[in-house]
Amino acid sequence: MIWLLERNEQAAPMKSKYLIVVCMLGFFIAAGGANAAEQQTDPYAVNLDKLQWGPPGGGNGAPLGLRTARQGVDPFTGGVTYYAMFPAATRFDLHWHTHDEFVVVVSGSVVLELGDRTHELKVGAYVVIPGGMNHSWDVPDSGEVVILVRRAGPADFNYVAR
Repeated sequence: MIWLLERNEQAAPMKSKYLIVVCMLGFFIAAGGANAAEQQTDPYAVNLDKLQWGPPGGGNGAPLGLRTARQGVDPFTGGVTYYAMFPAATRFDLHWHTHDEFVVVVSGSVVLELGDRTHELKVGAYVVIPGGMNHSWDVPDSGEVVILVRRAGPADFNYVAR
């Protein structure tokens, strides 16, 4: 299932299944299946200009100069939420992850190859990348791009040879 600013018509049956799973999870937690005191999240708010960016990195498929600002880890799934800053004129090579990835373009523009389709994304674009789906990111010469990423499980990067 891919949701990228538009819905796939085949998504309706899958959406019902997801809704049932979410309702069951909510019931499990409400019924005492998880200790709320152990899972409580601290309040947090940060502006983009106040992020604490890590040092530039990249290589081996990731864009040189890539910087990230980790925001937290989901206590249930181990999925990380972080900002990523790609320098202008760089590419994140074709790869896939085991778990779903949810992305919002925060600044700049980027071209996303998602499966067999290409999408030109601008500020505010929202992307769902299902686990196992090949994708790559191309940043134009016009400037860096910042995305906000949330993963549905621990991060892994599986690069695809072309």
